[in-house]
This record gives sequence, C-alpha cells and structure tokens, in this order.
Amino acid sequence: MQRLRWFGFIPLLCLFMIVTCFPVMAADVYKIGIIGPMQFAQGKGMWNGAEMAADEINATGGIKVGNRKLKIELYKADSNEFISIPTAVSAMQDLVQRDKVNMVTGGFRTEAVLAMQDIAMDNKTLFIGTGAAHPELCARVARDYDRYKYWFRGSPFNSNYLVKASFNQVRSVATHLKKQLEIDRVKVAIVAEKAMWVDSMVKESESFLPKMGMEVVGTWRPAANAQDVSAELAAIQRGGAHIIFTIVSGSVGGPLARQAGEMKLPAVQVGINVEAQKTNFWQETRGMCNYVMTITSYVRGAEINEMTGPFVEEYYNRFGDVPTMTSDTYTVIKSVVDSIEKAGSINNDKIVAHFEDKVTVIPSGLRAYEKDEQGRHLHDVKYGPGFTTGLGFQWQEGKMVAVWPHFKWMAPYFEYSVEPPEKSNELTIKGLQPYVIPPWMLAAFKK
Repeated sequence: MQRLRWFGFIPLLCLFMIVTCFPVMAADVYKIGIIGPMQFAQGKGMWNGAEMAADEINATGGIKVGNRKLKIELYKADSNEFISIPTAVSAMQDLVQRDKVNMVTGGFRTEAVLAMQDIAMDNKTLFIGTGAAHPELCARVARDYDRYKYWFRGSPFNSNYLVKASFNQVRSVATHLKKQLEIDRVKVAIVAEKAMWVDSMVKESESFLPKMGMEVVGTWRPAANAQDVSAELAAIQRGGAHIIFTIVSGSVGGPLARQAGEMKLPAVQVGINVEAQKTNFWQETRGMCNYVMTITSYVRGAEINEMTGPFVEEYYNRFGDVPTMTSDTYTVIKSVVDSIEKAGSINNDKIVAHFEDKVTVIPSGLRAYEKDEQGRHLHDVKYGPGFTTGLGFQWQEGKMVAVWPHFKWMAPYFEYSVEPPEKSNELTIKGLQPYVIPPWMLAAFKK
C-alpha cells in the first residue's frame, strides 16, 4: 500500500519540478514575434531580417541584461493581411496571449496593423512596425501616450513623407525628360492601389503635381491584387502621359510593369512599386519591367553609409535577394537589443523610455524619432537629407541600378536630382548610376 502511495506521489513531484523550473528556463529567453504576410515577399523579408539579426546576437551569447545573457527566440506569425484582416488579428492574439512574446515587429497593411496595434497595446507589448505607412498609427501615440507608447514605426517613413519622397523622385525624372525630349509640359498619370495608406497620397498628388508644373491626365485605382491592368494602361496611353506615377505595394505591381512593357508604352514608371523591389522581378515579368523605377531602401552597390554595403551583401549571400524596407526587422531588433542592454532591463516601459530618444545609424541612414508641434512623442521616424530618404533604383537590362537621389545644395535646402552635382557633398551616396530613358520612348519623341 505504501509503495502504491509512493508511485502516486511521483507524478505530483514531477509536475512540481516542471512548474518551479519553467520560470527559470523562460528567464533565459527573449521572445520576439515576427508578424506579416509570410506567403508574400513582404513577409519573407520581415522573417529574413529578423532571423539574420537573431543569429548574429545569439552567436555572441545573446542579450546582456545585467549579469544574465538572454537568447533570442523568434516566433513566426502569418498575418495573411492582404487577404483577411480577421486572420491578422488572430495571429497577433496568438503571439501576445499564447506565445507571450516580449515584443513584436512586422505588419504591412495599415488596416490590419491598426487592429493588431490595439491588441499589442492591450497587453503592453512592444510593437515596432516595418511596413505600414499611415500616419494615424503614430498619431495615436501623441493623442493617448499611456496606451500607445509601446508602438513605434521602424520603417518606412510615413505616407506623408513617402509622397514627398515620391514627388522629389518624379520631379527629378520630369526635369530629365524635359531636357532630353524637349517637352514643354510633362503629363502624369497616377496609378494607385485601393488601400487606406494610399488615399491621402492620391489627394496630395492630384493637387500638388500641377503646382510642380505638371499636368495630371487622370487617376486610376486598381485593386491591390489585380492581375490585369490593360484597360487602365490603354486609357493612360490615350491620355498621352509621359510619366506613370505608381503608388502600389500589392501584387498588382507585377502586371502593371509587365503589361506596360509588353505595350512598349512611351511613358516611364516612377514612384512606389514594392513588387519591383524583388530580385526575381525581372524573371517574373519576363524582362518587361525594363526601365521601371521605384523607391526602395537598399540596392546592391549603393552605399548610404559604411554599414550599407556589408549589410546588403550579407543579406544577399544568405537569402539570394536584396533587403527591402520590411527587412528592417533586422535594424529594429538590433536597436531594441541595444536599448535593453543600456537600460539594463527587458521591462517595456524602460525600453520605451530609452528607445524613443535614441538616434541610431542604420544601413539605410539615420533613425531618429519625431515629436509633434506640441512636443508630444509620435514614435514616427524622421525623414529628409541626413536622416532617411530612401533610394530610387531602375531596372536596367536585368539589373537593379541605383539612380536616385543625388543631392544638390540649392540654398536654403538640398535639391533632389537624378543627375549628380558638380561637386560631391556630405550627403553624396556612393554607387549611383545614370537614369536611362526607355529607347522606345526616345524613338517615339524623335518622330
């Protein structure tokens, strides 16, 4: 009988040991959730960047917090946010409530990220975005700091700045076209996907491009996942556009570039096309993306600072692709770890206090955080010369070639250009090459 009682006690003893030991084991781990559309290039970039950062940090022993070393554990969550916002919400709930991660990074579609943001804030979980661009995500921080202070934007800069960067890109190319093709007034067609982050950019584009001396011939809003835009392109051709100003992040970027190339449309594509940032975009479009230009964060051969080249090459050698803005999960994790080690704690309030005031050199420039006109924290990244400006690259005969921005000092500010200044300056980016006008466009205007 006593033996039976002893055997009955063994499972209880084992359970006690598991319960008491688990917190000790968990204390040696820092959990990071990576959330994004993992079946798409944007999500894959998020995971690749995070994996690369975690491997580098763990190889040195982990995160140093006082006398302890914490190893990073990554948790992948497929948000499927291009297709289903409820799926994105569920994926975030699993990360913060089931997996109990210390922080989350990623998120791409603003409509989904707004919902994911609330879940993270409910659980006081640090959430740093690397894709969604709408200013509302950071405006919430200023309006209700105590609730939303755990949110930061890691990349890209917000859509207001994206449109400014895109305008500077368009103006640079338009100036080049006017000079080379002897055009009096450049005509622009706006092609922007149906998405929340784009809405304000379209309105701004329609009002500001004419102020820049250009004529807007029309605005087209295909679905973000549209597979056929031939009708839109035919209308653009009838409108006589010289520039197609693209604001697309979804899969529609592929058909847009491919079909315009097949038509040999005598208009250049300039702006935002996230799909075009992929290394295999040339193969996907069967070379029809030739001369398409888009803004991005990284291009092989273009060095914004001394960190750019090594980061891009290491990423390319490991994953066979060029990092995009979503791959800035790498810089986010590196920066958070630095704040943890300097704060000496993994407490999110202490991390936030250190993180929001730090200025960090990263491969894409200088990351610093803004305050609004009232001096309230926004946790939004600063944009402009000396901080982050993005790169413009053009597909040229199967290669991604960085062509923008050159910086020319035009007092009292720097002017963006696709042509280099007479003398290099402190903002000069190494490795930029000349912008190329498509030969069929040159031929059309010579006629």
